[in-house]
Amino acid sequence: MSSIIDKTYKRLSIQVSLSGLSFAVFDVITDHIITLQSIPFSAFQRSSKIEDLFAVVFHEYPELRNSYDEIKIIHSNNLCTFVPTALFDSEFIGSYLQYNTKVFETDYFTYDSLPNYEMENVYIPYVNMNNFFIDQYGSFDYQHAHTLLVQKLLDYSKNNDQRTMYVHVSSGHFEIVVIENRKLQLYNSFEFKTPEDFLYYILFTAEQLHLNPESFPLVLLGAVEEEDDLYQMGYKYVRDVSLMSMKFMVNGRTETENRQHFILVHA
Repeated sequence: MSSIIDKTYKRLSIQVSLSGLSFAVFDVITDHIITLQSIPFSAFQRSSKIEDLFAVVFHEYPELRNSYDEIKIIHSNNLCTFVPTALFDSEFIGSYLQYNTKVFETDYFTYDSLPNYEMENVYIPYVNMNNFFIDQYGSFDYQHAHTLLVQKLLDYSKNNDQRTMYVHVSSGHFEIVVIENRKLQLYNSFEFKTPEDFLYYILFTAEQLHLNPESFPLVLLGAVEEEDDLYQMGYKYVRDVSLMSMKFMVNGRTETENRQHFILVHA
C-alpha cells in the first residue's frame, strides 16, 4: 500500500480513439482540471501503428509521464451496445454485439455496468492500446466513452420528463441518445461527412421514434457551437434546438470546453 506521502492528489484520464487522443489532469481535492489537451492524428499519421503514435505523444507531453493516484483510460469507438441487466448474461457477452457490428472469434469483449439504470454496456476495447498503457503505467481502470456519455446524460435528465434527443458530436461521427423519464429510449452512433448527413440521421431517428420536429427538444453537445454549420442545419429543420448548458460545471474550465470534452471531464 502506498503511504500518504506518496500521494500526488492528482488523477489522469485519457480518452483514446483511432483518430487521436485527449487527456485531462484533475486536482482530486478541488476537482479542478489542471490540464486539458486534445491531440488529433492526421490522415497521414493514421497509417502508422497506433502504439508508435502514442509513444510520440507521450514524449511530447510530459504530463502523461507523471505519477498519479488514479489513471483511467476511456475507449472511444462505436463497437458497443447497451443491454438491460435483466437480459444480460456475461457467459454470452460476444453475442450482444453481433447484430450491430462485425465481430471475430479473436475479439476481446468486456462490459461496463450502469447499476443505477439497470443496464450494461457491452463493447470491444482497443486491446493494443491497453497493452501500451500497461507498459506505461502498470495498472489503470478503463471504461467505454459511451458508458460515461449515456450515464451522465441520464443523471442530468432527472428533472426532465420530456422525451429529449441529445446529440454528441465528434470528428466524423456523432451519437444520438434519446431519454424520457430518466430511461434510455435509444442510443446509436453514426458516421457523417456533411451537415446534410448529420441532419438526415437526426430526422430519420426522429421519424422512427415519432418525434415531431416542431416540438421535440434537440440538445447538442461535444464539438459543436452555435455558429457551426451543424447547429445551423439543425436549427433550420428542428424548432427547439439548443446547446447543452454546462453552467453547473465548476472545474476551472469554460462552458465551451466542458461541452466539447463532455465525456473526458466526467471521467
